Amino acid sequence: MRLGLLTADGIVSVVERRLGEAWAWLLVVDVVVAAGLAQLIIMKTVADVSAAVTGVDARIWGVTWAVVLAVGLAGRGYRVAEVGAKVLVSAVVLAFVASLFVVPIDPAAAAGGLMPVIPAGVNGALLAAGVLGGAVHVTLVTMQSYTMRARGWSRDDYDLAVFDVGGSMLVAFGVYSLAVFLVAASVLDSPGLTAVGAAQALEPVAGSGAKWLFLLGLWGAAVSTLGGNTVVPPYLVVDKLGWDTDVSDPRYRALLVAVALLSAGGAFLGGAFFPLLVLVLAFGLVGTPFALALVLYLLNRDDAVPETNPTAANVGGLALLGVATVTAGSFLREQYASGVDAVTGLVLLFATVLAAATLVLMARFGRETLTGSRA
Repeated sequence: MRLGLLTADGIVSVVERRLGEAWAWLLVVDVVVAAGLAQLIIMKTVADVSAAVTGVDARIWGVTWAVVLAVGLAGRGYRVAEVGAKVLVSAVVLAFVASLFVVPIDPAAAAGGLMPVIPAGVNGALLAAGVLGGAVHVTLVTMQSYTMRARGWSRDDYDLAVFDVGGSMLVAFGVYSLAVFLVAASVLDSPGLTAVGAAQALEPVAGSGAKWLFLLGLWGAAVSTLGGNTVVPPYLVVDKLGWDTDVSDPRYRALLVAVALLSAGGAFLGGAFFPLLVLVLAFGLVGTPFALALVLYLLNRDDAVPETNPTAANVGGLALLGVATVTAGSFLREQYASGVDAVTGLVLLFATVLAAATLVLMARFGRETLTGSRA
């Protein structure tokens, strides 16, 4: 947010101007890969839930939703479906919050959760990385600068932007997440990664309708996320190529349609969508430390921003970078321990390249700081 306000530009353009084309392309590849994989699994979630609600084959739903995405986003008509989806999500959020007053919550056990511990085993590291990946996914970090520009906000709107981020991430997303965690931990003795198992957490409030309420809410969350995630790869690619990030530019519109239609492939993937969703969120977390390091680097360069980061922002940024790195590292270590196949090998290679780039960036900043150079 701060980088977008102080530069009035997208993160890829800022990286290219201050670090060079190779760094900009590396960031684009990082986000496109993470967002592209997430797009397939989000589409699978939408298609599978649509099939569960209607009884129509999920593959038909996948193709249908891909066409809806392409036509809606290219023609600015997707907003109606997205608003409806957000209403459904809000209903589930309220149900989880209401459940807090019904289910027995153990305050001592809840307080113990303030000390983060990654459970033993591959699944524990995977779930921890998936949860954190959903909160600080690389797409969220990079797209915030474009959000500031799209809203026309500048340095004069800094207080409004802080309020916006605090209200959405700390209050709305924070209260929702806390309610889900507390209710699920109190109700589910051994939670399985299925929609039916997760829906049990809403039974104290919704009773026999818990399954359908959860399914509709999950459907709404997936639909609203699908539209937002579709624009991510085109945005970064277009920014790198210097095109307009608006459907009035036929090149951007073509990229948008292509990503929307390709996402139909997610409906043809096998397996349950919950485990796959956790896996791609964890994979997205692997690409997050590099993006965070870039943001921190740029915000501490006086030739990149008119005012460099205050100490508190740097401390918070470094803490987030540390937590993301440790969690992603635990996930990768456990994946490696479980055996290296073709997919795991590609993930490890991807992580190694980004980790090396992050270390080079940190070394570069250290050298510039010691020499006083900003060239």
